[in-house]
Amino acid sequence: MGGPEFAFIIISALIGLILLSVPVVIALGLCSFFGLAYLTGSFNVPGSLLASTAYEALRDYVFAVIPLFILMGELISRSGAAKDLYSMINRGLKRLPGRLALATVAGNAVFGSVTGVSIASAAAFSRIAYPQMKQHGYDKSVALGCIAGSASLGMLLPPSVLMIVWGVISQQSIGKLFVAGIIPGILLTVMLSIFILIYASLSPAKFGGGREAEAAFDDQSSEERRSEMIGSFGVCALIMVVLGGIWLGAFTPTEAAGVGVLFAVVLAIVKGVGTKGLGEAVLDTGRISAPLLFLLITAQMYSRLLALGGINDVIQDTLLGVGDSPLMILMIMIIIWFILGMFIDATSIILLTVPIFAPLAMVIGYDPIAFAIIGIITIEAGLVTPPLGLCVFTVKAAIREPDVSLATIFRGSIPYWFILLILVAIIATFPQVATWLPSLM
Repeated sequence: MGGPEFAFIIISALIGLILLSVPVVIALGLCSFFGLAYLTGSFNVPGSLLASTAYEALRDYVFAVIPLFILMGELISRSGAAKDLYSMINRGLKRLPGRLALATVAGNAVFGSVTGVSIASAAAFSRIAYPQMKQHGYDKSVALGCIAGSASLGMLLPPSVLMIVWGVISQQSIGKLFVAGIIPGILLTVMLSIFILIYASLSPAKFGGGREAEAAFDDQSSEERRSEMIGSFGVCALIMVVLGGIWLGAFTPTEAAGVGVLFAVVLAIVKGVGTKGLGEAVLDTGRISAPLLFLLITAQMYSRLLALGGINDVIQDTLLGVGDSPLMILMIMIIIWFILGMFIDATSIILLTVPIFAPLAMVIGYDPIAFAIIGIITIEAGLVTPPLGLCVFTVKAAIREPDVSLATIFRGSIPYWFILLILVAIIATFPQVATWLPSLM
């Protein structure tokens, strides 16, 4: 009952609904429900399947990892530890050109390892780093482009929400995906830092003309220094406990998330977060997690439709018919990710494409872990790609300066977009960059 015609109708309907601004969760749900009803000849089957999918999803032990890691990030964010971390890194890099931009990249790398959400990093550092850069004469495009571009580290470094979603959809080990992101994440941080050092050396006027060297935070009191050290080292210790525990096999990703939340609660209380702040963190976690869980439920329905309707086979045969070169097929998938990244968010892209692309990648011989990292980096690039560019829109909303246009931020983000492409090429050529650490587990 499936076949090429059915595949064309379902995909066209799905794309059409998304282009009509129907939320992806509703578009997936409608296409999956009516598609399954057509295939089975009954509305009872997809209704029963929806109920059982929702029940199994919400009771699944793995699904708890999403709200737990988001709560951990919310608690750390409210504690002010991100600002402490930025200040300490900033002081340590004071003799380097482009110091404030370098501190932003390093701060995003560490903060991203706690939140796992690029948008959270973009919002936080728009408020923390941009006022400092503005005060010391940074070009606005350079400053805001650095914040938006380096925020993409949050999706690559564990505990990335995208990695969790990818692992659930493709039924891969979330722990191995987390560990696989460490070396690419460090490599991306180094590449961004080298770019900033070279750019700041060639165009010092755009980086404050050296005036930032005077900002050494010498006016801090001993109490402020002590609080800053507690926040900075607390974040670093949290990352070591969570990631170290997963890598050494001491606990699963879900258990690591639970340990991380307890650690984050203690740090938040030590940093002065009251019961009201803790309650708000829990509420915000619910607001962020609930849409993700609904998306995962409809995505599982969508995956069953793809399998039952033979849509996977049709798309795979079509792509394989383009050519027998694995590199060419990979490039087609990357182009599709880029195009989708211009219009919809990263999580939705994974839910739409991974059920189709992940099996195809295995057919053409790509390691599933390396392919996952390639996909996540490519989708990250969509966060700074016009016209959607969620990180860019987040930065724009956070700074609230009417005279700063979206085009200004997009222009400053272009170099970071190219660096992400270079990293994709490196991992496609040398998949060991992503697979070496997981192989040691």
